[in-house]
Amino acid sequence: MHKPKILVTGATGGTGLPVVSELLAREFPVRAMVHKLDARSAALEKRGVEIVVADMYDPDQLYDALCGTKRAYFLPLIEPYMIQSAAAFAVAAREAKIEHVVQMSQWTSHRAHPTAMTQQTWLVDKLFAAIPGVAHTIFNPSMFAYNFLRTIDFAALLGIYPIISGDGKAAPVSNEDMGRTAAVLLAEGPDRHAGRSYRPTGPVLMTAREMAAIVARAVGHPVLAINMPIWMLGKVAQQQGIPAYQIACLRHYMEDMKAGTFAFEGGVTDVVQALTGSPAESFETTARRYAALPFARQTLGNRLKAFINFNLTPFYPGTNFDTFERRMGLPKPARASLSIEDKQWRAVHSAQMAERSNPTLFAAGIAAE
Repeated sequence: MHKPKILVTGATGGTGLPVVSELLAREFPVRAMVHKLDARSAALEKRGVEIVVADMYDPDQLYDALCGTKRAYFLPLIEPYMIQSAAAFAVAAREAKIEHVVQMSQWTSHRAHPTAMTQQTWLVDKLFAAIPGVAHTIFNPSMFAYNFLRTIDFAALLGIYPIISGDGKAAPVSNEDMGRTAAVLLAEGPDRHAGRSYRPTGPVLMTAREMAAIVARAVGHPVLAINMPIWMLGKVAQQQGIPAYQIACLRHYMEDMKAGTFAFEGGVTDVVQALTGSPAESFETTARRYAALPFARQTLGNRLKAFINFNLTPFYPGTNFDTFERRMGLPKPARASLSIEDKQWRAVHSAQMAERSNPTLFAAGIAAE
């Protein structure tokens, strides 16, 4: 049976690479879209993946990338004007006669969210649903496990685990499980998944302090959980070269977590199990994989580097994120609210969570708010 070629954007990234791997395992032809050629794209090419370089803001390049494919995975850019790239992709998808787009959205997707990224995500949800002739599936996972493991080197090398989410809870889901789940939606296609919304989560709802105890087991020694103000994380981000915009968004998602957005209606689904046939991996499994990465290995050189960087962190310039957002000219809703504070958001997402025991039946997740 002929299988359609599938385009994967962000194909060398955290969720894109697992999507590609799962599609290859299912023997689908894959075209990987990247923003530049490098060792990662070369490794994919060796695995039989077709590589195309394209600018996510350029509709002509996106059209060329989409031509000859039938289905596509859209991973939004975490950039201030993501909405422009999504609009360009929507135009190109229609012109290239794509049959199905699986869109990475957000559980927090809300028209009046404090961060422009999430306001734009809500608009993209609606935009993609309205592309004539193109089936659309939303993929809106729980909080990424990566968000709680990006500083695992602190835990492994210094015995410190920073917390910025207070006592809020989430069921963190791994990049690998998100990739496997998105790949199933792409492989099974529009006949089964058009117009539907799926929320993959990790298996257990937990606080960051509970995650710290798991991280301690993963790194093999005690770890001290400390509350870190977001402005300090901004210094760490500058030190590590993380764009200020990403931290400006993350601070609002941490407020969402504190408010209960990610624990809403129980916070845990069986979407990963139902779609892939395998349960979502535990946070400890994910943490152990991160702890084994080169930057977190407990070598003398890494310990020395971490100690020096940790002591230099206070000397990095801080970022006033409110001022940063004003300077960027990002839109502000007249009455901003966290997702869980909005009645319409609660109604739509309550319906989705009510179907968590049989997610393939749920088709109301992209209903107009």
